[in-house]
Amino acid sequence: MRITLIGGGYVGLVSAACFADFGHSVVCMDKDCERVAALRRGHLPIYEPGLDALVAAGTAAGRLRFTDRMADAVDGSDIVFIAVGTPSRRGDGHADLTHVEAALHELAPLLRPGMVVATKSTVPVGTGDRIAALLARAVPGLSPPVASNPEFLRQGSAIDDFRRPDRVIIGVEDDAARQAMASVYRPLSLNQAPILFTGRRNAELIKYASNAFLAMKISFINEMADLCDAAGADVQEIARGLGMDRRIGSKFLHAGPGYGGSCFPKDTQALLRTARELGTPLRLVEETARLNRRRKDGLAARVARACGGSVRGRRIALLGLSFKPGTDDMREAPSLPLARMLRTAGAEVVATDPQALANAAHLLPDIQLVTDPYVAARGADAIVLVTEWNVYRALDLDRLAAAMRGRVFVDLRNVYADRRPDQHGFLYHGLGKPGRPAISPLDTPADAVSLPQPGFARDSMHPKPGMQPTL
Repeated sequence: MRITLIGGGYVGLVSAACFADFGHSVVCMDKDCERVAALRRGHLPIYEPGLDALVAAGTAAGRLRFTDRMADAVDGSDIVFIAVGTPSRRGDGHADLTHVEAALHELAPLLRPGMVVATKSTVPVGTGDRIAALLARAVPGLSPPVASNPEFLRQGSAIDDFRRPDRVIIGVEDDAARQAMASVYRPLSLNQAPILFTGRRNAELIKYASNAFLAMKISFINEMADLCDAAGADVQEIARGLGMDRRIGSKFLHAGPGYGGSCFPKDTQALLRTARELGTPLRLVEETARLNRRRKDGLAARVARACGGSVRGRRIALLGLSFKPGTDDMREAPSLPLARMLRTAGAEVVATDPQALANAAHLLPDIQLVTDPYVAARGADAIVLVTEWNVYRALDLDRLAAAMRGRVFVDLRNVYADRRPDQHGFLYHGLGKPGRPAISPLDTPADAVSLPQPGFARDSMHPKPGMQPTL
């Protein structure tokens, strides 16, 4: 099939490369001329393992090309996917559909009979209906079929998720859209990937409900970690026992500093906004979002407690800045409030990350950035493992300790919980682990450890300089 992706950001670019890998003829369109020029040269605006090779293969085979002209992108297309950004709208948390609407207004006069329009962008329930009505008004007598096809791509493993999905959700209201979408995903039939055809509104809500539920699992296990700290229990064993129940599953039961990224924070807020507008508030999701904000705001207080109550004049080394391993994305990353509050409390902060240093340079201009964890550790009073990149999983603890001035090791991911860092001279602090130096739960007020109350503006979207936020 001939497929157009509008939006050359994370979702649009991954989807375009994978559709081309399926054998389809794909055009990826983006309004950012510099981005398109870079993509044509093989320079990607994001880091995703394996994506550069997939883009290069599709381009070399002639199945994938890039353009900044809408007319060029949709000429002869069978299906057009909208994959532009839907960030949180300032002030109310609702999904900002500005980019979606702009794409539709430019697309409408170019539509031809038989062309299907599908949303890959994460959009509130009812958006597909509004798109169908907008296009019907814009192109009288045409009424192009509209589908909803939300993405479920995990940053760091997006290509595998696309090729071997847990499920493909397709929301349609007519047979033409159903047949077109079935043709798009026919290559997955060899893997017997489960494909659910449902209504557009159902598909839109499935995306939000999925992310909200996973966010709740993360907040739940984080609260259990705090309880384990107080009760002398082991949160990792608790998680294993929970995960063995097939009704619960083991995924997203790893205690940590709170969820971040481009999806969970904004999608929970957008779902909450929709629910309030419809008069059906979602209390569990509301509490999940509140707990996650409070957890991230309490990270600096946790580090201060590990350092004896204050970080003033201390040198703190952060290992990992991206919100998760396998990506350079720092949107809503726990490292942001942590680094900023440590600096405000008088600490000298040095940080390292395998991929996110370019983004960090713009978001955290007053901290020192280095490429090597052992360089980060030089003269440090405390090390904080923030993001569990593989490169940080097998550190030489003796070398690390020798480089440091102090010996505090705060492990916000429990990577070293079973490796006995105390035998290498460290004062180790994990999350919800017995037999470790006690640290009060994260909900302890920040002023109890001489830290300012959280007052930093929320960072909902952090595109690279000069780029429009896209999914």
